[in-house]
Amino acid sequence: MGIPLPRAVSHGGGHVSRGGGGMSAFTCSHATFRCAWLALACLAAPVLASAQDSAMSMPMPATPSLLPASGNVSMQGMEMNDNASHASLLIDQLEYTDGYGGRGPAWEAEAWYGNDNDKAWLRSEGEGSAGRIDNGDVEAFWNHSVSAFWSTQLGVRHDLGPGPQRNWAALGVEGLAPYWVELEATAYAGEGGRLAARVRAEYTLRFTQRWMLQPEFEINLYDKDDPQRQLGSGIADSQLGLRLRYEISRQFAPYLGVVWIRRFGATAGYAQADRQPVFDRQFVAGLRIWF
Repeated sequence: MGIPLPRAVSHGGGHVSRGGGGMSAFTCSHATFRCAWLALACLAAPVLASAQDSAMSMPMPATPSLLPASGNVSMQGMEMNDNASHASLLIDQLEYTDGYGGRGPAWEAEAWYGNDNDKAWLRSEGEGSAGRIDNGDVEAFWNHSVSAFWSTQLGVRHDLGPGPQRNWAALGVEGLAPYWVELEATAYAGEGGRLAARVRAEYTLRFTQRWMLQPEFEINLYDKDDPQRQLGSGIADSQLGLRLRYEISRQFAPYLGVVWIRRFGATAGYAQADRQPVFDRQFVAGLRIWF
């Protein structure tokens, strides 16, 4: 007679579901509907953010409690304010450009003040030549976080440069998409029933702890021709930039790069009439600074 052995421990099976997604293209003959659809996309993005949070979060293993049996621990003098307000300034691009259409300075910067949930947000971009601003804008937003990776933005935009300096109401989203792509999508409503939209995406590819390549893509759309500002309806222009920077420190990094700009439709016609290139290639050199 022997001692009976315990039954073999069964091994469970695991299954991780994999989702699939697709993108369908929708074409509309009238540029107004393009801007309207983009505005709807801006509003819909936060709804999808919670699903992204679940996918990008990792569970943490449970740890045993280090509290004494009484459960009373004095934390006097060690209180933390997890929702304190902070300020930040990022000059992402402060550069000099040299292209087919001329040469001059350009900038892209943003600053904010607030806590994890709500911030006052300022954003500006533009370019100039011969001591004047050729094109640019300033935006002011209330930024509200709707998830760990996404926030909505509600505010105004003021155009700079030649022609009427138009004002717009703005509604958009900004956040971190899968694969660490930073996205901004903003819809605008202006005077006289004008509509516009802007989408920007960028990614940071790290070669080493100091050498980094930053691709950036931007596209601008309008629903009406604006001859005074030399903008046509539909897709007005797009640009693709590649900037290679060396971070001397996290706060200071010089860079070199190249930017391709393409104008479309009536915008291209306005550019040709003003003896400006429809397609422009610019070499850039600049600094990236943040505080």
